[in-house]
Amino acid sequence: MIDITPQDHTLIKSHIILPRVLSAFERDIALINATLKTPGPYVDVIAEAQRKITADLYEVRKGFRQRGIKVYEEVTDNDGVTARYKCRGYESQMRIRWTMMAADASVVMRKYLGLSTDMYVDPSVPEWLQRGP
Repeated sequence: MIDITPQDHTLIKSHIILPRVLSAFERDIALINATLKTPGPYVDVIAEAQRKITADLYEVRKGFRQRGIKVYEEVTDNDGVTARYKCRGYESQMRIRWTMMAADASVVMRKYLGLSTDMYVDPSVPEWLQRGP
């Protein structure tokens, strides 16, 4: 059997973080619409970021199929998120604490909004998440 690779781990991490970034963007759109007099341009930028995230989530799921990965449970608690998964016969789990999730999500949000992330890039983040839109 082939061991779980760093690429497998980054796909699983993306599977955990990207949907939460989508939810944060959705929440932000609602706040912007409720508070700004001209929300249109801001909402358009965030909606484009959401479209890109959705496309990348499709790639994550495709990567799961190609690599034999299945996340079968996600448990959220006061301290973070634990994802239990199977990868080519191996069973394991990944835990991301909320403090780390917030930091990673902030970088991911900046990337999808078209801002520079050079000073934040974590080498464990997949290259396709590091690229600008």
